[in-house]
Amino acid sequence: MSGPPHVIRGSVSLPEAELMWRFSRSSGPGGQHVNTSDSQVELRFDLARTEALPPVWKERALDRLASRLVDGVVTVRASEHRSQWRNRETASVRLAALLAEATAPPPRPRRKTKIPRGINERRLREKKARAQTKRGRTGRDW
Repeated sequence: MSGPPHVIRGSVSLPEAELMWRFSRSSGPGGQHVNTSDSQVELRFDLARTEALPPVWKERALDRLASRLVDGVVTVRASEHRSQWRNRETASVRLAALLAEATAPPPRPRRKTKIPRGINERRLREKKARAQTKRGRTGRDW
């Protein structure tokens, strides 16, 4: 498949030489053409052996995609379109998105913030006042 390389992030993109394609018949209903066309696409990318990703990204991706990997290879399938070409595009975009998410830097840790004393005191005052109002509503002394 020619066309633009699928960029993961920045200047890093998926090298076409490292992508392994497999085509098979899609499942589901279809017409006369369906039994002869291999429109389902399976795209495989050897994450464990690739040199295209920076080592830090590769480590991160291997860690985050551990449950999806089979011998270090990540697989993406696409069969929603009737044309193989569109399924190829969908699969490569999906793989690029998956790798972009898996190699993203971890989010910054949350910084604890202290609630200002005045706000806390006001909340407690309002709670007391509310409790007093409700206590006054009980019908003991009618």
